[in-house]
Amino acid sequence: MGDIESQLDDVDCTRLFFTDLNGRLMNLSVNKHKMGEVFENGVGFDGSSIAGFANVEHSDRILMPDAKALWNIPFDRESVGFFVANVLNEEGQPAAVDPRTVLQKVVKEGKETFGFSFLVGPEHEFFLLNGDEFALTTKNGFPSDVHSDQAGYFHSTPHDKGQAIRQQITDMLGKCGVMYEKSHHEVTPSQHEINLECVDPVNAADRTLLFTYVAQRIAQENGYYASFMPKPFKEYNRNAFHMHLSIQDEKGNNLFYDGDAEKNLSPLAHQFIAGILKYARETSVVMASTVNSYKAYVMETEAPIARGWGFRNRSSMVRVPYTTSPSATRIELRNPDPAGNVYLQMAVLIAMGLQGIREKAKVTTPDRESTYDRDYSLKVWDERFLPRTLYEALVEAERSTFLKEVLGEKLYTNFMNLKIQEWEADRVHISAREQRQYLSI
Repeated sequence: MGDIESQLDDVDCTRLFFTDLNGRLMNLSVNKHKMGEVFENGVGFDGSSIAGFANVEHSDRILMPDAKALWNIPFDRESVGFFVANVLNEEGQPAAVDPRTVLQKVVKEGKETFGFSFLVGPEHEFFLLNGDEFALTTKNGFPSDVHSDQAGYFHSTPHDKGQAIRQQITDMLGKCGVMYEKSHHEVTPSQHEINLECVDPVNAADRTLLFTYVAQRIAQENGYYASFMPKPFKEYNRNAFHMHLSIQDEKGNNLFYDGDAEKNLSPLAHQFIAGILKYARETSVVMASTVNSYKAYVMETEAPIARGWGFRNRSSMVRVPYTTSPSATRIELRNPDPAGNVYLQMAVLIAMGLQGIREKAKVTTPDRESTYDRDYSLKVWDERFLPRTLYEALVEAERSTFLKEVLGEKLYTNFMNLKIQEWEADRVHISAREQRQYLSI
């Protein structure tokens, strides 16, 4: 505890961060001089006020900070001690509804059952918009000047107005000891991408909370709004949350690499991919968890529409990036977006792959050409595709025993209730488009 107290000497405030089931960032400020008591007893809070956590009859929950998940963030106006916390129940045991605990369990199972360690590297995409959340959501549609630039893929200053903001974000993360690999302007105006180094899944998920917090704070300090909404603009690409993953054995060997296999991709990797493809539809509600998420699943917008995999193929749901390095051999899952709960997304990704290994699942033929170029006949329900609406994803999830086993019955039930409520609210909403289309009837 003494080491933690010394790390907090120079911070102005200490905050415990966690996520609700929707994946929204939550935090509680605590007195840094009381952290000894906090590590001993945790901090109580009202779970019934957090989406998906508890009902009012049994609402007491406890936040317990993880000493290994502490970053000191030296913002200009205040220095923040950023702790990630687990959620415990009234008895001080891991709460059945804690997303971080679900990921920890899946990672532990991979280690104890298979001897696997995982490395995960997410790609963080976001829009840097003029204005703030209140101004943008209270207007009747976006104002004409919502975009902070009209730049495109890899454009540089002066066209890329966000380059200085990205640099501030990566500099701040570097001061926290979190290194980035690359940073650039994305395809869409005002859209940016920052990729961090690959680490173990729990650390990668924790760093996603840190990244979101730092990005939004720095954007705000510069007069912008950083949005991780999946699909703000119909005419442009979405924000994605691609996840790169590899598996190591106890000696650190990359188990996805096989020098004697076709394109050096091991049979184990094929089974892992097969598991992802098999369970993709019934887990889609975790990877793409909002009504808006499914507005992105359209042709030629870099979002996958079909269940499939391919080498180097950016239209595939699971992509195997080109590399000549055994240690860099990996897969890339391309259907998630940043509106989901990162702990559940990573847990489900690993669990799907492990199930494929258990079943010795056979992978399909890899996508050779763009999946957008196929001659698809339009049907309402087509299992070749990922779900095209939240409703379709909910039906698949409701039928799934696999998803319930991964999430646990309590979290699964609460999560499904939240998502059904979200779908129902959208189902009965009368949009301006409907009024324009049908008012003349």
